[in-house]
Amino acid sequence: MSKSLRLFGAVAGLLIVTGAQAFAQDADAGKKVFRKCASCHAVGDNARNKVGPHLNDVFGRTAGTVDGFKYSKSMKAAGDEGLVWNDETVGKYLEKPKAYIKGTKMSFAGLRKDKDVANVIAYLKSFSAESTQESEKPADAAVSEEKKPEAKVAIAPVADAPVANHGTYHLGRPALPEEIAAWDIDIRPDGQGLPAGSGTVAKGGELFDEQCAVCHGSFGEGEGRWPVLAGGQGTLTDDRPVKTIGSYWPYLSTVFDYVKRAMPFGNAQSLSDDDVYALTAYLLYLNDIVTDEDFELSSDNFAEMRLPNEENFIADNRQDEPHYAAGLEPCMSNCMPEPAKVTMHARVLDVTPEGEEDESGAGAID
Repeated sequence: MSKSLRLFGAVAGLLIVTGAQAFAQDADAGKKVFRKCASCHAVGDNARNKVGPHLNDVFGRTAGTVDGFKYSKSMKAAGDEGLVWNDETVGKYLEKPKAYIKGTKMSFAGLRKDKDVANVIAYLKSFSAESTQESEKPADAAVSEEKKPEAKVAIAPVADAPVANHGTYHLGRPALPEEIAAWDIDIRPDGQGLPAGSGTVAKGGELFDEQCAVCHGSFGEGEGRWPVLAGGQGTLTDDRPVKTIGSYWPYLSTVFDYVKRAMPFGNAQSLSDDDVYALTAYLLYLNDIVTDEDFELSSDNFAEMRLPNEENFIADNRQDEPHYAAGLEPCMSNCMPEPAKVTMHARVLDVTPEGEEDESGAGAID
């Protein structure tokens, strides 16, 4: 899909009157849509808080009450005022989070399609006791189960683990070849380390909408304080340069390596190699480095790709600098004749706020 058509779709979506409850709910379809949410929210067995709170048993829950999660003041206030999550309130929040609860830390813009909202509601209901257990179990059965004494489970004694007799500290064991291979996934600028595979711009656009747009925006512009991925060309000499893949990064291998190793946020290394090629191709397209939607990036043509700012990066030659060349001992104390003076402040672009007062932007999702 072209950028112009994607933009038209985004604008047209604002003109549609929502009515999620009018659609039949499909939990299986909702599971697919929930991929947009999975980087921040968890459901199912052993679900725990991530960037956002877990969503088990969300139906019937008062807003802002999951133990151990730090909500925004506005979300806690909504709960104090009586907001309880049900089909209607969850639907409105999924459609336009920031409009429904002003001041929420939720950076997600919302689901544009009513059927997607309805299907996600159905999917979340499958993890909500209020929507499943209560409707499936007779009341008298529930009461009888509560009175049933718990069975005692015998716990076998655990034998002492054998003490390793190798190495200096006698700990651990040599790593297996397959374990080393699982960690050895770095990619060099010349393409060494690339896995076999390929992916097109068009496929990357679909994956980006599903997996990345919630944080990085539909066009790589960044939501809230999440990183901007596209644009910024010609800004590197500005007071506040916009450092993106197209304006600053030197090598495409860094893009591929980072996406493969660390993305999507909260679900790292879940993408196939072909998915990573497709997303990397789409990021090239967003930055106008390639312009054909049918362009396919692969292990065969990867090393031919060049980012615009590559020539402005130079090799680390510190060993040739006078201090190192002379073999002088480094100064470790009282190295300056007077206290250091702050001459410039860097613009902090931290996406994981930690301060008590920092309750906006990325790093926390209600």
